[in-house]
Amino acid sequence: MTDRVYPSSKVATNGAANGATATTTAANPTATKPQPLRQPYRPQPQYRHRRNRRSNRSLCCCCCFWSILIFLIVALLAAIAGTALYVLYRPHRPEFTVTALKIGKLNLTDNPDGASSHLVTRFNLTIAPKNPNNHLSFAYDSFALTLSAANNDVVLGNGSIPAFFSDTKNFTSFRSIITTASDLDLESVKSLRSDLKRKGGVPMKLQMDTKVKVTVGGKLKSKKVGIRVTCQQIRGLAPKGKSPSVASVADSHCKVDLRIKIWRWTF
Repeated sequence: MTDRVYPSSKVATNGAANGATATTTAANPTATKPQPLRQPYRPQPQYRHRRNRRSNRSLCCCCCFWSILIFLIVALLAAIAGTALYVLYRPHRPEFTVTALKIGKLNLTDNPDGASSHLVTRFNLTIAPKNPNNHLSFAYDSFALTLSAANNDVVLGNGSIPAFFSDTKNFTSFRSIITTASDLDLESVKSLRSDLKRKGGVPMKLQMDTKVKVTVGGKLKSKKVGIRVTCQQIRGLAPKGKSPSVASVADSHCKVDLRIKIWRWTF
């Protein structure tokens, strides 16, 4: 006798469920369509910014390197040119000598107010500039002269020398009158009277300021450069009577310095 196997109700149920699902899917095909998943936001690494910074730094370093290199090359070429000019032409500074100084007046009188004194002076100055160079010539502007007491810088007089040209191996001589008529304060009067009582005379200092243009070999010309000539070791007594006194200039020495002006400052 053969046993019969009957299908279980669960199977039928599952089949029905599957049929219902199929029916539902057929009726609404979008009901069970899977939705795409959203990816979480992740910031991208800033590689480009870093690369830009590195490239900017490398470019800046390269520019600095080439700038320094060009500056060093220019400085080296200038040094070589200066050395060559020195070897070829052997330049020397101009020389100045005070050959004579006569004191016609050196009077100091008290003013009625008693707070100051009046100074009246007159000096006859003879100065000799010399150009010791064989290939360099100098074209001077007019000189501004200032004669003062060496110990206290009290101005004793002012004068000038006209512009002139000093050729190679040239020696000239100029005369100038230095005068003043000014009032001095009590402190300056006290210092000047102390100098007038010296047996050796009043120590004086002559200062001359001008500008000069240098010509090398008759062709190469420089721009005008300021110079200051300072002459010291000059002594003179106040004259007695109408006869002028002669100052001692045998030991005088004149020094020539460049006057370079940068913006507001002069060195």
